[in-house]
Amino acid sequence: MLLRVTLAFLCLTLFTPALAEPPRSFSAAKKIGWRLYARQSVEFYCGCKFSGKRVDLNSCGYVPRKNAKRAARIEWEHIVPAWQIGHQRQCWQQGGRKNCTKHDTTYRRAESDLHNLVPAIGEINGDRSNFAYGWLPQQPSQYGACPMVVDFKARIAMPRKAVRGMIARTYLYMSDRYRLRLSKQKRQLYATWHKQYPVKTWERQRNQLLGCVMGWGNPYVGSLDKSACHTQLAGTR
Repeated sequence: MLLRVTLAFLCLTLFTPALAEPPRSFSAAKKIGWRLYARQSVEFYCGCKFSGKRVDLNSCGYVPRKNAKRAARIEWEHIVPAWQIGHQRQCWQQGGRKNCTKHDTTYRRAESDLHNLVPAIGEINGDRSNFAYGWLPQQPSQYGACPMVVDFKARIAMPRKAVRGMIARTYLYMSDRYRLRLSKQKRQLYATWHKQYPVKTWERQRNQLLGCVMGWGNPYVGSLDKSACHTQLAGTR
């Protein structure tokens, strides 16, 4: 299970008036993210257990490819990379990510969207970079027993089966909400993954939790029960 947080826990520790709104920056999103995932113990790409910012590499048989220091820490990964969110926008052409963060409201909203953020092993976050997800013929071997493959030459990352559906639904959601262009090939791939790897219970729970903070859910995952959010919010005032 990717997310072991219950609605009851969120009611007690997360839903305060200050947090019951979309984060306004990537920095604010990360702060909320740490609280959201505080009691779950599985990172995104390999299924390693973690506590705080430290990863238990032995828990999933992870072997660092090159950077052991970065492999041992959790970082926040954009499923749809910041580059893909921004490079289609004028602000990126005029100064890259820093300029978009400073001057483009839509970019800031997309960059800080909690539905697009997951805790990941730092080394894989760095290796994946802004590579697209896709199918690769290679068998996983770069990171020990971790079922993740990165082809640096082809600039493609193939994630483990357990998260392919979630990745697809996140891409489709981000494309719709922030008008991100996807190639016909990528849209077909994500439509296939969406169908081949259907929504699991943990993903619905995650969507509800994040949706109660953001104010909306990912419709590709399921509808948001806003009445439950109101009840929880009222209980923390």
